[in-house]
Amino acid sequence: MQYPLYQVDAFTDRAMGGNPAAVMPLASWLPDRQLQAIAAENNLSETAFLVPEDGAYGLRWFTPAVEVDLCGHATLASAHVLFEHLGYAAEIILFNTRSGTLKVMRDGDGYRMDFPAPALTVTAVSPELEAALGASVLDAALPVENPSMMVCRFDSEAAVAALAPDFRALAAATPYGVIATAEGSDRDMVSRFFGPQVGIDEDPVTGSAHCCLTSYWAPRLGRNRLSARQISARVGELMCELQGDRVLLSGNAVTYLTGTVHRIA
Repeated sequence: MQYPLYQVDAFTDRAMGGNPAAVMPLASWLPDRQLQAIAAENNLSETAFLVPEDGAYGLRWFTPAVEVDLCGHATLASAHVLFEHLGYAAEIILFNTRSGTLKVMRDGDGYRMDFPAPALTVTAVSPELEAALGASVLDAALPVENPSMMVCRFDSEAAVAALAPDFRALAAATPYGVIATAEGSDRDMVSRFFGPQVGIDEDPVTGSAHCCLTSYWAPRLGRNRLSARQISARVGELMCELQGDRVLLSGNAVTYLTGTVHRIA
């Protein structure tokens, strides 16, 4: 068997920007060990696998180390592959995932994704976490249900940009991925994401983190539509809109390569 493989740069309008994701459409699910092995071989922050399911698509996401419950940039990349390469003609794509049914639709030259908006609760920051980050955190919050990442607010965009975490110490200090954030100088919010616990020291652009960020910043800034920039080395741009218990995330995507997987162990 041979399998098509696409690599898409998400949350950007230029190749080699944003966050790269691999997308592999399948006719039916391969064994989990093979899905994980493919993701490890691709060695990108996420590999997405798609399987047709009664008018929708099953969608699963794997880092090189683990399967995850939600991934924004690989969902955006998957929708881009369906619309641009596989002839998907309907207005909305439905993805069946571990985080429920997700919707993606065209939005001008880009795409808009409909994701869950987590309720957040204030949480304490340990001295070990601050030491691993190398900076003081103003305040922090965690999703109330199924927390996997922590929002940590800093006093400025410059402070977020200057962070140089000790990733091994960070993995030991907290079981959660860390979303470092602040108000932006020319965006409503800026962020970086550190996830050594799942094999990703720093993720270039993190859609799922912006679900938390939208829940965090919308009430603080007093508006539901927010501009966002993830200030990693590759840089990513998003628009985020809070609508009740949902977040609409908008961004662009660019195909970097197409190829074929010839052998799977």
